[in-house]
Amino acid sequence: MKKLSARRRHPLAALVVLLLALAATGGLYAAFAPADKAQADVTAQSLAIDEGKKLYSVGCASCHGTGGQGTSDGPSLVGVGSASVDFQVGTGRMPAQQPGAQIPKKKVIYSQAEIDQLAAYIASLGAGPITPTESQYSIEGADAAKGGVLFRNNCSQCHNFTGEGGALTEGKYAPSLEGVTEKHIYEAMQTGPQNMPSFPDTTMPEQEKKDIIAYIKSVNGEDTASPGGLALGGLGPVAEGLFAWIAGMGALIAVAIWVAAHTAKAKKS
Repeated sequence: MKKLSARRRHPLAALVVLLLALAATGGLYAAFAPADKAQADVTAQSLAIDEGKKLYSVGCASCHGTGGQGTSDGPSLVGVGSASVDFQVGTGRMPAQQPGAQIPKKKVIYSQAEIDQLAAYIASLGAGPITPTESQYSIEGADAAKGGVLFRNNCSQCHNFTGEGGALTEGKYAPSLEGVTEKHIYEAMQTGPQNMPSFPDTTMPEQEKKDIIAYIKSVNGEDTASPGGLALGGLGPVAEGLFAWIAGMGALIAVAIWVAAHTAKAKKS
């Protein structure tokens, strides 16, 4: 017992115990660590990139180049990120039917699984905006009132006060936001498609994007209606005032003509 006590008091005893504990911890981690899951994730990502490259070669390379470097018919895709692919292909804008001032929204020809594979391949070409998760674009807890202020300051110049869309120059236009999913609105703000400026998180934080989406859905959703009657394109108070002025003045002129005509008849009789 005295010998054992002496060994315990040895200055290197604590170091020996620590080394044994580390060795045991390392052994247990190596035995139970989820290496298979990590390897499976890497393999799945690699397969998605390979499948996406095949889809790209068939449907995209003719315009954007075999390696996404771009051509005279299409811009470079290096660095656009998976969010841009999910938006452009997920709304049917890509592949484009023909070149033009504006690529319109049309029927989607790829499944979501194929879109994810295309996005994985394009993302592998260079870092860019990542496809958002549901928690990022969900409007639960968002403030539609604050979103309205942000929308009017940053978006209404092109999309109108309620997201009805509007004409731009040289045949371009800001599309209507009616029926656009929360995910695609968020991705459009992330990536700035076509004529739209981009609003990364450094410029517009995630919460502000959610507030804007909440506002758009509150004024331009499926179950909303104009409380004042005719929506007049959602152009705002100027258009509504002009309509009221024209209608009111027209009615007054019509009444004045009618009164004058009947007064003249009365005098003749």
